[in-house]
Amino acid sequence: MIRTLALAALAAASLSGCALLSSPDPVQLYRFGDAAGPVAASVASPVQIKLRALEMPQASQGDRLLGVTGSEAAYIAGARWVSPALMLYSDALETRFGSQARTVRLIGRRELTPTTRLLDVDVRAFETRYDYAGAAPTVVITVRARLLRFPERTVVSEQTFTVSQPAGENRVSAIVEAYDLATRDVNTQIVAWTDANATTN
Repeated sequence: MIRTLALAALAAASLSGCALLSSPDPVQLYRFGDAAGPVAASVASPVQIKLRALEMPQASQGDRLLGVTGSEAAYIAGARWVSPALMLYSDALETRFGSQARTVRLIGRRELTPTTRLLDVDVRAFETRYDYAGAAPTVVITVRARLLRFPERTVVSEQTFTVSQPAGENRVSAIVEAYDLATRDVNTQIVAWTDANATTN
């Protein structure tokens, strides 16, 4: 009897170990944002602007895709960003400035170029919204941008941008495409707004 119990315990332990060591479900990695392209032609003496560290809600800033249905939130299974969303978004914004801006130049993170303007970007929403479970969702990105004088840090201009980009269907590939389109749209607006307001006294 003791021997039978011992064998049963050993078998259970073996099965438990197999369950713990089993391979996790595969996760597909995705990215969004503009690829680096040609630099835009700018004015002879563009306004030098320093981009401050971006902010994004904690639930959205990592490598998982946030889905929201009403008051419920969950991460979309089987998909992750190749890098944290905050990093991908920051890179996409800098790339958009490089390819679109004409009156301003964004100072690189390691540059020591003097500046008279700071750009403060706060991503308020970066999520996949569902009207109901299983519906084709809409990607919503809301960004508050503030242009500040430096060193005074007084506000030159402030604007909130919101883009809602429907996904063609409730599939991860369609959702990622919606993120890509929404990011390009909102960043295009931010760069145009910065270009128009940077020279304001």
